[in-house]
Amino acid sequence: MTPVKQATELIPLDALSDAALCLRTLAHPHRLRMVQMLLKDEYTVGALAEACGIASHVASEHLGRMKDRGLLMSERRGRCTYYRVAEDGLRGIMRCVKQRFGGTA
Repeated sequence: MTPVKQATELIPLDALSDAALCLRTLAHPHRLRMVQMLLKDEYTVGALAEACGIASHVASEHLGRMKDRGLLMSERRGRCTYYRVAEDGLRGIMRCVKQRFGGTA
């Protein structure tokens, strides 16, 4: 077995723990679909729910989780709330998903 190079090249475990929490948050097909859409434009809860084939209140729960993790942001305009991506790193994650599993990201 090759010894580990320098520990300075490794991401600290506490940072990896945070990364794992964020990846767990994304680890749902509806959330990935929402991120895929939000990387292209901003959308309302209703539009995201319709694209996923789920009820608006379920979409709101998914969006809330991602927003709590700092992955998304929202803006209220009149009666509608619009969501958009807050974390630029999501583009790279979705690119990886596309390369591995196909489809459009």
